[in-house]
Amino acid sequence: MREQDLFQDWNRSADLGQLAEAEVLDETLRDGIQSPSAIDPPIEAKIEILHLLDELGVAQLDVGLPGAGAHQRAAVKRLAEEKRDARLKIRLNVACRTVVSDIAPAAELQQETGVPLEVYAFIGSSPIRQYAEEWDLSFIEKQSVEAISFGVKQGLAVTYVTEDTTRSKPDDLRRLFRSAIDAGAKRLCLCDTVGHATPEGAAALVRFAREAAGPEIGLDWHGHNDRGLALANALSAGAAGATRLHGCAAGIGERVGNTACDQLLVNLKLMGHPVYGPRDMSKLVRFVQLAARVTGHQLPVNYPVAGADAFRTATGVHAAAIIKAQRKGERWLADRVYSGVPAGEFGKEQQIEIGPMSGLSNVKHWLARHEIPADEPLAKAVLARAKASNRTLTESEVAQIVREVRS
Repeated sequence: MREQDLFQDWNRSADLGQLAEAEVLDETLRDGIQSPSAIDPPIEAKIEILHLLDELGVAQLDVGLPGAGAHQRAAVKRLAEEKRDARLKIRLNVACRTVVSDIAPAAELQQETGVPLEVYAFIGSSPIRQYAEEWDLSFIEKQSVEAISFGVKQGLAVTYVTEDTTRSKPDDLRRLFRSAIDAGAKRLCLCDTVGHATPEGAAALVRFAREAAGPEIGLDWHGHNDRGLALANALSAGAAGATRLHGCAAGIGERVGNTACDQLLVNLKLMGHPVYGPRDMSKLVRFVQLAARVTGHQLPVNYPVAGADAFRTATGVHAAAIIKAQRKGERWLADRVYSGVPAGEFGKEQQIEIGPMSGLSNVKHWLARHEIPADEPLAKAVLARAKASNRTLTESEVAQIVREVRS
């Protein structure tokens, strides 16, 4: 039986359109570790994250702020050397304020390592930032042009980042965009710095920026999750024409965090993106779990794909359907019958366990998986004990019940 005959995929009713042109930029090692709860990982962990992202087909990695001090500079240099020596395809960028003293270390590192480093030069652009900082638009423009011009003269590719773009005035943005492009910026990064945007607002901003900047300038979307809309905003921005979408592993970052890079990859794969659709994503869970652990975060059990409960059920009706699908000998069927995300495509599998909401099918499946003869009296006795519990039983608890019943 063909997959398309078994369920109607309304998601495919709309073509990928411009989203097919979008690539992914990971910010875990920069914006992610700006979370107030984050730990700056050891360099060995950063190197493994670099390799995993390369295997996952992520186009670019932000490796930090070399102008922030000797420790940051050393980490950026080591990651650039690893990219060079391991011949990885992933590109690297760094974040800098729009000041020459921040950009100079990036130019030095590019020269020392021979690895191209794209500079993301940022400055606030919204009226509220202007008022709080006591800046006027002329000051912002002057700072931006001087920094971008310096970076370009040093042989750096420069992306101009307007912080709080989603709350900035159109006329201000148009002026800043044109000045930045004239100074040599090849891309613009539209930032939802405080998580203000909705999907409709994100799309409207991208369309405006495309009209203001022209067709030759690349557009990035960088979003935060304060309203819980970061993933939806990123997909909407990509569909509207943003060609580089930012995110962090597990959505870590300042306040409530950034767009979850891993969830962005999951959705692009399932939507049939030409790069991520056919790619092997079995390392995705390793990436998310590693990044969360080394930055001092703990994944919620219900976190999509990488969480402990993502493909786990103890409910009788759900388990029965999965087991029946498994008996048909088609793994993809068992992965789809009670899941919108196929576990096998991300290196995981369906887990059927036993608890107070279970049925006999759960117990018989557990016994068969542990090569224990699933006679009816034993299965009913285990189920009765499970029904008396207030939670899903652990593997060791079920094994103990089996031993007690048999004795």
